Amino acid sequence: MSIRTSLKKVLPPISLTEQEALDAGDVWIESSIYKGKPDMAALRAIPAARLSTEEQAFLDGPVTTLLNMVDDFALQNGKHIPQHILDYLSVNKFFALIIPKKFGGLEFSPYANSTIVATIAAKSGAIAVTVMVPNSLGPGELLMHYGTLAQQEQWLPSLAVGKDIPCFALTSPEAGSDAGSIPDAGIVTKGTWEGKEVLGLSVTWDKRYITLAPIATVLGLAFKVFDPEQLLGDKLELGITCALIPKSHPGVELGNRHDPMGMRFYNGTTRGNNVFIPMDFIIGGQKNIGRGWQMLVSCLGAGRGISLPAMGVASGQSALKSTAEYSFVREQFGVPIGRFEGIQEKLADIAGKTFVLEAMRVLTTEGLGLGLKPSVVTAIAKYHMTELGRDINTTAMDIQAGKAIQRGPQNTLADSYAAQPIAITVEGANILTRSLMIFGQGAMRCHPHLKEMVDLIHSNDKNADAHFNKVLMKTIGFSVKNSFRSLSKSYLPFMRGSQTALPEVKQYEKRINSLSAKLAPLADLSLLVLGGDLKKAEMLSARLGDVMSYLYASMAVVRFYEQKVSNRNEAKPFFEYAIQWTLQQGEQALVDFVDNFPNTATRGLMRVLTNTYTRSVKSISDELKRDLSDATMSQSSIMQELTHLVKVTPGDGHDINQQAFAAKHAVMEQLKLIHKALKANPVIPFISFEHAVGKLHAAGELSEKDLKLVLDYNEKRKLAVRVDEYTFDLELLDTEQNLVKEDSAPQANAA
Repeated sequence: MSIRTSLKKVLPPISLTEQEALDAGDVWIESSIYKGKPDMAALRAIPAARLSTEEQAFLDGPVTTLLNMVDDFALQNGKHIPQHILDYLSVNKFFALIIPKKFGGLEFSPYANSTIVATIAAKSGAIAVTVMVPNSLGPGELLMHYGTLAQQEQWLPSLAVGKDIPCFALTSPEAGSDAGSIPDAGIVTKGTWEGKEVLGLSVTWDKRYITLAPIATVLGLAFKVFDPEQLLGDKLELGITCALIPKSHPGVELGNRHDPMGMRFYNGTTRGNNVFIPMDFIIGGQKNIGRGWQMLVSCLGAGRGISLPAMGVASGQSALKSTAEYSFVREQFGVPIGRFEGIQEKLADIAGKTFVLEAMRVLTTEGLGLGLKPSVVTAIAKYHMTELGRDINTTAMDIQAGKAIQRGPQNTLADSYAAQPIAITVEGANILTRSLMIFGQGAMRCHPHLKEMVDLIHSNDKNADAHFNKVLMKTIGFSVKNSFRSLSKSYLPFMRGSQTALPEVKQYEKRINSLSAKLAPLADLSLLVLGGDLKKAEMLSARLGDVMSYLYASMAVVRFYEQKVSNRNEAKPFFEYAIQWTLQQGEQALVDFVDNFPNTATRGLMRVLTNTYTRSVKSISDELKRDLSDATMSQSSIMQELTHLVKVTPGDGHDINQQAFAAKHAVMEQLKLIHKALKANPVIPFISFEHAVGKLHAAGELSEKDLKLVLDYNEKRKLAVRVDEYTFDLELLDTEQNLVKEDSAPQANAA
C-alpha cells in the first residue's frame, strides 16, 4: 500500500463547500509569512493608497453634508432612519461606491470605500451599516462579477441611484457559520412566467439577520438546488445557488425587523414558500446553478477587508480622540487624569492599538486596490480589527467612566460600544474566523505544496501515486529548509537580517524575520503529526493563525511608520508601542502553542527548533507607556493622522471636547501662573475657579486679557466634563436646563 493510499484512509475528505472556500481568493504577502521569509521588499514596493481628486471631493462634499444631517442620538431613540437621509444617500450614490461608472456608479477604490465607511461610522454606526451593505457582499458585487450583461444593465443602474435597495440573504435559523447546511431549497420544475410555461425553480426559504431586508426592493438569495425529476441532467443535488428576486415577486416576504442592540439600521427576516422563479433570476443565469458558494466566498473581500474593519478603525479613532482630550481636560486632585499612571497605561494602549488599526486598514485596502482578493488577509483584517475596535472602546469606557455611561448627544462612545459587537458577529462569528479560517485556509493556500498534496491524496487518477511521491519529496525539502532557517534565526541574532533604512525599525524587522522563521517548522510539524486532527484542534490552529495575523499586523505597522506618517519624531512612541505589542502577541501565541502541543516528543523538537524553553516574552516598558500617554495629549500631526476619520460637527460631543482641549493648550502658561499664585496666596474660601481667578485679577496678578482667556477655557472645560441631563420623564435638557425640541424630520416607512 502506497503512502498516498494510507493517508487517504486516514485524512477526512474535503467537502465541496470546504474545497470552494479553500480555492477562493488570491495569495498575497501572507504567503511569505507562512514560508518563514517575510517579503519586506515587496511590502515596501506596494503602491501607496491615495484618495483621487474625485474621492476627496466626495468626502469633502456629500459625506460632510451627511454627517451634519445626522443626529445619531435622535436616530437611536427613534424607530426609523429618517426618510430624507435615505433619500440623500440614494441621490448622492452612497450605495454605488463600488459599481462601475458605465452603470452609473462611482467606482471608488477600496481605500476610498474604507475611508468613507469609517468616516460615517465614527458619526453613526447605523448609517455606516446602511451604506456599507450595498457596497459589500451582496447583489451589486455578485452582479458585477457574475451577472449576465442583461442582469447588469437591468439592476446596476437602479442600484447605483438607490432606486432599488438590495439585501442578501444567506443565514437561516438552522445554518449560520455552517452555510453549507442551509435547508433553503429550490426544486427544478416548470411553471408559468409572463404568461408562458418555462423552466425554473420552486424555492422555499426562511432567513434571518438580513441587513436592509425590511426596506429592500430586491432580494439576493442563497439556497440549494435539487433536481428530482432530472430536468437538467442525472444529478439530484446541484449545489448552492444565488438568485436575485424583486420584492414585488409573488410570494416574497420582506418587512419584519430584528432589533440589533438598539442600533437603528434595518435588519430582519425574509421568507418564501414554494415561490416559482424563472432561470433568468439566477445570478449569471442557469449555467451558474451550483456555483453560489464559490461566488460568495470569492466576493468576501469587501465585507471582510473593507467594511467591517472600517467600523473597528472608526471605534478606535473616535475613542482615542475623545479619551485623550478628556484625559487632558478632566482634572482630579489638581492634575489632569491623563497624568496618573493607571490612566497612562490604558491611554497608551488605546493609542498604540489605534496605530495598529490604521496601519492594517491602509495595507489591507492597498492589497485590495491591486485587484487582489486575498482571502486570508481579509479574514485576518475582519477578525483582529473588529476585536481591536471593541477592546479599545471598552478601555475608553473605563477611562471616561461616568461620562461614558450616561447616554446623550454628548456621549462619544455609546454608539460604537453598542455597534462594535454587531460588526463582530456578522459575516461569520469571529470565534470561527480565528479558530478555523485564518490558519486552516492560510496553510492550504500559503504552503507551496500542501494543497497539491491534499488534492493528490483524494485523487482517483492512476498516476496519482507517482505525482504524490514527487510532491512529497518537495514538501520534505521545504520542511528541512524551514527547520534550519528557524534554528539559525532562533540562536544566531546576526542571521535575522533587516532591510530598513531606519535604525529604530531595524531591531523590529529582525524580530519579524525570527518569529516568521519559527512559525514555518511549527506549522509543518503540526500538519505532519496531527494531520486531519489539526482541524479539530481549534485552540492550536487558532494560535498558529494568531502568529500569522500579528506578523501581518507588524508588517503593516512598519510600512505605515516608514511611508505614511508625516513626522516620525512625533509618531515614534506610537510606532514603538504598536510594533512591540503586535510582536509580543505573536510571540506569546507561539509560546502557548508549543506549551500545549499534545505530542511530547514533537513538543521537545519544537522547543529546540525555535529556542522556546520558557514562557518569557518581551514586555512593553512603563517608560514607553508614560511617553505615549503624554504624546496623546499633545497637539501633534500623528494625533491628527490617527483620528482623521472623526469629523467634528458643531455642537457634538467631539466638538465640545476638542474646543476644551484646544482652549486648555492655549492657556497652559496662564494656568501655571495661577497655580503658582494660589499656592503662595490661597483664596479662601475657594468657591469656584471663576471666584479664585477673579480675586487674582483684582489683586493685579492676572491681566484682563489672561482673565478672559482662562474664563473662556473654564466654560469650555465645564461643558466637556458635563454629561447630558433629563427631566424625571427622561426628556432631554440642554446646557441651560431647557427642554430640547425633538426632531420632526419625516421617518422612513418599514417596507
